[in-house]
Amino acid sequence: MQNYSFHKYHALGNDYIVMDPNHTQIELTTENIKLICHRHYGAGSDGILYGPIISGDEIKLRIFNPDGSEAEKSGNGIRIFSRYLLDAGYITSDSFVLQTLGGQVVVEILKTSGELIKVNMGKVSFQSDVIPMLGDSREVIDEEMKFGDEGYNVTCLSIGNPHCVIPATDISEALARKLGPLVENHSDFPNKINLQLLKVMDRHNIQIEIWERGAGYTMASGSSSCAAASAAFRLGLIENKVAVHMPGGIINIEITADGFVYMTGTVDSVARGVFTDHFLKQLQ
Repeated sequence: MQNYSFHKYHALGNDYIVMDPNHTQIELTTENIKLICHRHYGAGSDGILYGPIISGDEIKLRIFNPDGSEAEKSGNGIRIFSRYLLDAGYITSDSFVLQTLGGQVVVEILKTSGELIKVNMGKVSFQSDVIPMLGDSREVIDEEMKFGDEGYNVTCLSIGNPHCVIPATDISEALARKLGPLVENHSDFPNKINLQLLKVMDRHNIQIEIWERGAGYTMASGSSSCAAASAAFRLGLIENKVAVHMPGGIINIEITADGFVYMTGTVDSVARGVFTDHFLKQLQ
């Protein structure tokens, strides 16, 4: 594995480049991240997973969006990085702990190939000062907000990163692309926020369209699946086990009685690559 500059995987069409600091010495400046992730001028991806950063018994992961900003947590990113750890021989156990900027997660490899992975993503908080969201300290449940010229009922939460869930009877990529920038950059969200448009199909199935802060429209997202399911469950719209349908595929979510959110989904390997000397000269 040490002969490669990067490794590429996707989780339901949400693709990431893994860059291992133990093998590849490239400074991840904002401009370098943008170029590496660029679909035409770089390797192309929805972000970079930087790690493992090993400190004692801890394995740490850093997650970067394609605009160069750092994300606290990514469900798909965590599954992809876990698959890399398995492929690269860093882990041999089928259960281990990862440290992210958004908190600790527990990973379980369900298939020895690493193609199916379950993650305990932790507990959600609907508390405004945790999300964070401006205004009085409160739980943000079915609260009316205005984006552009229209009002929407939103449920906002954090699962280590911030999410705004908007239930609707009709959802689409076009609506996510229209509302996404307005929601992400709304002045009430000081750290910006991810958007999920939520359609309840039945009590065990929901459909979502996603706009991710720092990345834009996304085919699938693990943390968004957790957020949308948690919001729907809190609103009484679904049972505690639900399949989340996205353009890229399905993630299964379970919310336990003690409030933990478990996410189960697939990971596929795509490529291993070496950056050319010409490309490396373009990096700052």
